[in-house]
Amino acid sequence: MKFRLDTFTLLLLGAIVLATFLPVRGSAAEALSVAGTVAVALLFFLHGAALSRQQIIDGATHWRLHIIITAFTFVFFPLMVLPVNALSGIAPRWMPEDLGLGFLYLGVLPSAVSSSIAYTAMARGNVPAAICSAAASNVFGMMLTPFLLILLVSTSGGGSFSVLEALKDIVVQLLLPFAVGHAMRPWLGGFLARHENLASRYDQCVIWLIVYSAFSHSVVSGLWENLPLTAIGLTIVLCFALLGFFMLVAHLLVRRFGFSLEDEAAVVFCGSKKSLASGLPMAKVLFSGHPGFGMIVLPIMCYNQIQVIVGAMLAQRYRRLIEAANEPAAAGKP
Repeated sequence: MKFRLDTFTLLLLGAIVLATFLPVRGSAAEALSVAGTVAVALLFFLHGAALSRQQIIDGATHWRLHIIITAFTFVFFPLMVLPVNALSGIAPRWMPEDLGLGFLYLGVLPSAVSSSIAYTAMARGNVPAAICSAAASNVFGMMLTPFLLILLVSTSGGGSFSVLEALKDIVVQLLLPFAVGHAMRPWLGGFLARHENLASRYDQCVIWLIVYSAFSHSVVSGLWENLPLTAIGLTIVLCFALLGFFMLVAHLLVRRFGFSLEDEAAVVFCGSKKSLASGLPMAKVLFSGHPGFGMIVLPIMCYNQIQVIVGAMLAQRYRRLIEAANEPAAAGKP
């Protein structure tokens, strides 16, 4: 089975390379930072306008499944990254402090909406449940992510984090635009539904802008001098390990509760994925001006690419299993 990097992944890699050799500096960097802040606010405004109220209401219909997915996303996964962050105190050469903070941030992020639903659909899983869970995860994630990050940082004793500033920025730059956008859904919802590709392109443009701006700032602050190749290699290995361990535990636990294969696919894909689309904009708000921003967002960028590759393989496996399980029932129909 062959896999190739998609165009957006190549563009993100290009942004990192461009920032490495041509980082933006001085007043241009400040202007780019302001543009990024405005772009992020508009991004969440559009997300609020695109999300229907029914999607939020429907999130309670399959409550047992949603409780499990939410627990995996916001309880189990955050606990999994605590030992990883501990490496920053045990082996700082392998795991710098900001990289450890990045793994804490990865652990508290909401699920990825589009890829969670896409892979559940590819697997012939419970798509309606995936839509409700992924949407609810992102709505509540805007509130839960900063609180959980504060809790993990205080528990682990690592990193510097301003509680009041983070909460203020989340409310002003994320929640308020989202609420205003949702209030304007009657006027904008139809347009956004007809131009989903345009909204998706805008998401990608904002992410590219954040990556380039963030890595420019980090390169100027000495990112590559402070981040050894061993730390990059360890980040990739740990992302693979986190994803594999999570999927194994999710598989065993869901089977124990007696859920169907369709529900299991929804849990595995919605619970294991972490949103790059929400993660990078929120990181820009939470860690604005942090000299180690590039290290902080490195885990989510690595994890995102790994979950895309592994998810594609696993979705095809679930599809074969679900179709095989449904064949007898289909054959028995008149």
